[in-house]
Amino acid sequence: MTSEELIQKVRRIEIKTHGLSKQIFAGEYHSQFKGKGMAFSEVREYQPGDDVRSIDWNVTARLNKPYIKVFEEERELTVMLLIDVSGSRNFGSMTQMKRDMMTEIAATLAFSTIENNDKVGVIFFSDCIEKYIPPKKGRQHVLRIIRELIEFEPQSQGTDAAQALEYFSNAQKRRCTAFLISDFIGADTTEKGKLRIEQPLLIARNRHDLQAIQVYDRRDAELPDAGLLKLKDAETGQRSWIDTSVRSVREAYANHWQAQQQTLDNLFTRTGTRNVSVRTDEDYVKALMRLFRI
Repeated sequence: MTSEELIQKVRRIEIKTHGLSKQIFAGEYHSQFKGKGMAFSEVREYQPGDDVRSIDWNVTARLNKPYIKVFEEERELTVMLLIDVSGSRNFGSMTQMKRDMMTEIAATLAFSTIENNDKVGVIFFSDCIEKYIPPKKGRQHVLRIIRELIEFEPQSQGTDAAQALEYFSNAQKRRCTAFLISDFIGADTTEKGKLRIEQPLLIARNRHDLQAIQVYDRRDAELPDAGLLKLKDAETGQRSWIDTSVRSVREAYANHWQAQQQTLDNLFTRTGTRNVSVRTDEDYVKALMRLFRI
């Protein structure tokens, strides 16, 4: 892609998603997430009626008088986008590839963030941390994020969302709003049969306002009756022949997908993570509106 083509594509995405950001949220982003964080302000002497859970025991011990921590609502929010850039995003059998929809969703969320004068940052991950863009404000910063989303080519093709969540929890100390955008293909299980992502997800969810957005393709979920097909795993590179004219083969493929989805749904339920799934030939605007209205 030439620099001129890149600029034109960035501009098209900006025009589309900047307008959608206002249409989708219309204040719901602001009311749902704004001011949820609490920042430490000062300490003062304990007064009757104060919550004893706010007592600062270090200061109390030093001054021999009970002191409490006073918090004030954070007016400025940080939004972090954790974006899966593994090989499986480069697939699409319908109107667009998964990476294209992920780019538009991320751009919409980023523009919504700066509309509210908040900061937005990005973590690109595969089975390693590919790139970290620290949170900043401003249109130029969002345009940089969009350019990176369009051009970025990862060093690895695998997926490890667990590692991305651990990195996020360590890098972002102050409470923020975060969106984990992935197709969630290739989520490994532990020895006990649980997804490796569960514990890091639970930790991140307890520290931050974390939402998950799954982007998938119709052919991730079902195979067409198209005879003998040669399939390639985008993350491992493994190739195999499948006879899609056999009904039991198609059913086994669909059942495997449904089992994966059920495991994912159970994961989000156990960890209390708000989530939404959107297919590449569906309207992601409606999906985001569902997410923000849960």
